Amino acid sequence: MTDPVEASVPAKPARSDESLKSLTKVSRVLDCFNTSHRALTLAEVCAKTGYPRSTTHRLLAAMREVGFIEQERERDSYRLGLRLFELGNTVLANLELHREGRTIVDALHRLTNQAVHLAVFDGHRAVVIQRTEAEPMLSNTMVENSPAHCTSVGKAILAHQPADIVQRVIDAGLERFTETTITEPDLLRAELELTRERGFAIDNGEHQPGLRCVGAPIRNLSGQVFAGISVSAPAWQLSMEDVDELNKVVIYHANLISQRLGYER
Repeated sequence: MTDPVEASVPAKPARSDESLKSLTKVSRVLDCFNTSHRALTLAEVCAKTGYPRSTTHRLLAAMREVGFIEQERERDSYRLGLRLFELGNTVLANLELHREGRTIVDALHRLTNQAVHLAVFDGHRAVVIQRTEAEPMLSNTMVENSPAHCTSVGKAILAHQPADIVQRVIDAGLERFTETTITEPDLLRAELELTRERGFAIDNGEHQPGLRCVGAPIRNLSGQVFAGISVSAPAWQLSMEDVDELNKVVIYHANLISQRLGYER
């Protein structure tokens, strides 16, 4: 017989995935915006997400209410809201890499007197979480995205990712920024293999003309490469002969951060 107490307890409702679907839609809308597409119209967001106009308008309206999206009054366009910036600063403040890397970034700057970038990999691009400019000395926590295929910090990280992640970056498109940007998949794979072998990456004017950079990977507690650090200088100041010495300095400071994060070689 059925226990009357058990019979009186209502059955638990089946778990709904509607909330997950809604969050996925919000995430896809946010992913439409980047440094190249800072403001988008409703039609452009529809085209990028593939969502119907009514769904997209409803999502944008809800995101605007909580500050994730701002709407420009003069134009029918939207941009990311300051609420995301506030949340991003909270993430940075709580990020162990940011805390442990700050003093080492400044130390590397003082030693080289050049710009230093500290970045994490988001699965597609290198997200710079801290940078110190060459002149004047300035620690900056502005978040920016850097292409993984043509920056030294990006290639230093990408070289240690699984093949499917590398393929994902390739499939997203190897955008050409300068005459030396690597845009052929096979050439990029060869470059990444060389980077793994020597332990550092070189950006030889591939992202910005006349700028040469040296980057090295940073590992977490489990030994996975998830971040990188680089030094950048005008090519006329940083010759390829100088790279032979600078790479040792960059690798040393990258290893220091890895050790502070708990990695043991």
